[in-house]
Amino acid sequence: MKNITIIGSGFAGLTAVRQLRKKDKSCRITVISPSPELHYLPSLIWVPSGLRKREDIIIPLYNFFKRMDVHFHAARVIGLREDGRIVETDNGEVENDGLIIASGGRFIKKLPGIENAITPCEGIDAVEEIKNRLDKMDSGTIAFGFAGNPKEPSAMRGGPMFEFLLGTDTLLRQRGIRDKFKLEFFTPAPKPGNRLGPKAVDKLLNEMKKRGIRTHLGHKLKSFEANKVITEGGEFNTDLIIFMPGMTGNKWFDNSNLPRSKGGMVKANKHCKVESLDAVYVAGDSGSFPGPDWMPKQAHMADLQAEAAATNLLDELNDQAADATFKVELICIVDSNNKGMMISRTENKNIMLPGTILFHWAKRFFEWLYLRKYK
Repeated sequence: MKNITIIGSGFAGLTAVRQLRKKDKSCRITVISPSPELHYLPSLIWVPSGLRKREDIIIPLYNFFKRMDVHFHAARVIGLREDGRIVETDNGEVENDGLIIASGGRFIKKLPGIENAITPCEGIDAVEEIKNRLDKMDSGTIAFGFAGNPKEPSAMRGGPMFEFLLGTDTLLRQRGIRDKFKLEFFTPAPKPGNRLGPKAVDKLLNEMKKRGIRTHLGHKLKSFEANKVITEGGEFNTDLIIFMPGMTGNKWFDNSNLPRSKGGMVKANKHCKVESLDAVYVAGDSGSFPGPDWMPKQAHMADLQAEAAATNLLDELNDQAADATFKVELICIVDSNNKGMMISRTENKNIMLPGTILFHWAKRFFEWLYLRKYK
């Protein structure tokens, strides 16, 4: 019996489980994660407005693991040994014949004063803090921004910040107090959202202008203070900072012989195989993959990579050609709480459809459709 270990219970990890079980009913699958839960990060954008709550975001996986015959190992990974055959955790060691790393990424928290900012994609606690802060404010300035990893162009999450920004604008208008607030958007990128495509950049900037949102673009960030954002192009005061840093690899990578990219991710080829290691694959935010510089770090991309990784791992263990690849595809709906703009990008096409309430409801329907697989 093949003994396969998956590190992580996020999008990539759970898609890998489904793909493995689809192709092999008898292999032993062990998932290592701190808790048997899926945190549905795309819906964090709706927590500040009350459209979603903690119980809507965190999905228990007991039933899913039982259906998939998965052995769950509750632990945090602290390292790898023997070229990936032994996973070291704070709850003992886990041996395997094959390994899929799907442990996500880590936000770079080196900017001086970054403790004064809230990073929403860190999870439900962060967005609940945003909600609590917004509920107590009746006026003021709110700053929204993001940055990247200069050594890993794909290691950023700009899309959600547009959604938090536009969603907050909508929320304040619904409360009838938008005129008492200043919304400021900042990023070192001169063309924010460029990975979504040139049309998307123009559309997003025009939307900000229409909503009276000030922009600070193309200036390197220097630091944050409790009530101030400081860049090389100037500074501005603010009462709340919501900021998404760039991403790098997990800290436990340092306690392994995993090959790393310049940006700190696990280096993989187009088949999601980790370079120089047998039967070790990576999917999602943990990996650095060949492809265009706009290749996204998002749930859809993680799913596509996980399917390829699981397929190839089984083929390798069965002494077959492990040649499955993944499609590079960006699909997202930039939602503003009451409407959404649809964007799709592949290596051959870039489609953008204007904001409408239909896309807002389409995003909510997709959430229901996706999560029902794990309930």
